[in-house]
Amino acid sequence: MKERILSLFCALVLLAGAVPSAAALQGEAARAADALATLELIEPAASGDYGLKEPATRAQAVVLLVALAGARKEAASDTWISGFADVPAWASAEITYAAHQGWATGAALTEFRPDSTVTANAWFAFLLRMLGYSDKDGDFTVGAAALFARQIGLAARTYAGGLTRGQLYQSAVDALTFSYKDGSATVIGRLVERTPAIRAAANALGLMETALTARQAADRLTAAVFRINLYEKQKYVDKGTPSSTASGFFISEDGLAVTNYHSIEDGIYGTVTLVTGETFPITKVLFYDPEIDIAVVKVSRTTTDGRTTSGFKYLEMVGTADVRPGDRVYSLGNPLGGGLAVSEGVVSATEREVPGYSWPCVMNTADISKGSSGGALMNIYGQVIAVTTGAYAQGNSMYLGVPVDPVMEADLTKESWTLEEVAKIEQSKIEPARAENQES
Repeated sequence: MKERILSLFCALVLLAGAVPSAAALQGEAARAADALATLELIEPAASGDYGLKEPATRAQAVVLLVALAGARKEAASDTWISGFADVPAWASAEITYAAHQGWATGAALTEFRPDSTVTANAWFAFLLRMLGYSDKDGDFTVGAAALFARQIGLAARTYAGGLTRGQLYQSAVDALTFSYKDGSATVIGRLVERTPAIRAAANALGLMETALTARQAADRLTAAVFRINLYEKQKYVDKGTPSSTASGFFISEDGLAVTNYHSIEDGIYGTVTLVTGETFPITKVLFYDPEIDIAVVKVSRTTTDGRTTSGFKYLEMVGTADVRPGDRVYSLGNPLGGGLAVSEGVVSATEREVPGYSWPCVMNTADISKGSSGGALMNIYGQVIAVTTGAYAQGNSMYLGVPVDPVMEADLTKESWTLEEVAKIEQSKIEPARAENQES
C-alpha cells in the first residue's frame, strides 16, 4: 500500500511457553504479599506463608481496603453503628468504617458474612467505590465490577468467581499505581501523603517511579488498546467476517480513538474489541488524512450486545518533540489479529522521510506485525508518541510510526463522517484521477 513498505504478513505460531505456569503465578502472589507487608498494609508472615492459596474472606478484603485508603485511624475512631450482628472484633472497625463510607455493603441487612469468600465482583465493587466510582450513579454495576475494573486498567488481568488471598494481594498491588477517579492522586501517592513513613518502602518497590518497564506498560496500559475488525461490504457484516483486522487506542474516556487511515480505508462498518473481549462499534470518523496515514474515530460506549460502559481507559499523547534516537519505546497493538501484545525497542531515527508519507516517521526497533497497524508507540512513561504503521521491506528491525502530532493539533469538534461516507469521499477522488491517467 505504501511504497517500499513491508506488508507485514507472517504465520501465527502458538507458543506453549507463553502460558505462565502455576508456580510462576504463585511467585507473583508471594511477591505481592511481600510488597503489601513492606508497606505495612498487611501483617508480615513470620513463617513466610501468607496462605496464598486459601480463599480470601470478605472481612480480609475490607481490612485491606481500608489499609489501601490510608484510613486505619479514621476507622478506629468511627462510632457509626453498622447494624451487622456477625462482625468479628478484629475486623469490626474496618467493616464499620467501609460500610459508613458506602464502600462495602452487607450480604443482608444485619449480616456482613465476614467469613464468606469474597468474589471478584464484590472486591472490585468495594475498591471502585473507594476510588470514587459509583454504582448508584451508573459508573459500573456490581455484577460486572471485575470486568469494568479490567476495562479501565484497574485490574491487570481478568478475575472471576471467588478470590484466593494471593489473587486479592495481586489485585491490591496493581491498584497501588491507579488514580482516584477525580485524578487527585494515585493510591500509593495518597498513602504516602497520609503515612510518610512508608515513602522509603514505596520508593524501594518502584511504586513512585514514573518510568515504566515493559511489564508495567503491559499491565497498566493494555486496557486502552484494542483490535479493529473492518468490514468493506455489507455481506461481510452480515456474516460477521471482517475484511481485515488492525489496532487502535483510546485518547479519551468517552471513546475518542486513534488508528491508521489505512486501518479503516474502504470500510463501511467497523468494531473494536477490548482486552476484556467486549466489542463496541465505531460510530464516526472525526479526522483522517490518507497522506499522513492517521485517523481519529469515535467508538460507541454501548457494546454490540447492548451493554453500556461509563468510560474507557485511555492514553496520553505527547508527540515527538522530545523524542531522541536511542530512547526506549514500547509498542502495544494487535499483531496478526491474535490478541493484544507488547514489544520493546529503541528509537532509531526521529524524522525519517518515507516515500508515500507526507509526515516524517519515527523509525524504531519495537517489533510489530500485520494487524499492529494503528497501535500505540509509547515512551517509557506510557505516553503516545506515534502510531505503529509498518516497516521497511528490506531491512532488519526498521519499524515505522506516524507521529501523533497532527492529531494533537487537529480540531476534532468540526465535522464528522461515517466509515462508509469516508470510503465514498476517497473513492470519488480516485475515479477522476484514474480517468485522467487513462486519457493521457
